[in-house]
Amino acid sequence: MALRGIRGAITVQRNHADSILEATREVLLAMVNANPTLRVDDLASAFFTLTPDLDAVHPAKAARQLGWKEVPLMCATEIAVPDGLPMCVRVLLHWNTDLSAEQIHHCYLGTAVALRPDWVEK
Repeated sequence: MALRGIRGAITVQRNHADSILEATREVLLAMVNANPTLRVDDLASAFFTLTPDLDAVHPAKAARQLGWKEVPLMCATEIAVPDGLPMCVRVLLHWNTDLSAEQIHHCYLGTAVALRPDWVEK
């Protein structure tokens, strides 16, 4: 079994706790649905970042709301870069799985598809 990363990202319309949590739940559920063998018990950890224009809530709270009680979670602010995608929540799940890296499905939603167009499902 290997430790693999699953990436996801989504943008939100405003810096409000409800908007951030709703978007984070949406991308987490999309990541789980895109990887049918993923079980929460197989997650080693989850890392969330927010762009500097989002600070109303920790996005990890959304994972707790989904019942991810035993998964270690961490949040941080994304590096502010010129022309970076604003209002964005990014996720990295660390998953213990027998799947190869090529079998992992990453989820970029909304305007976040611009971050990794090569990983967007066709």
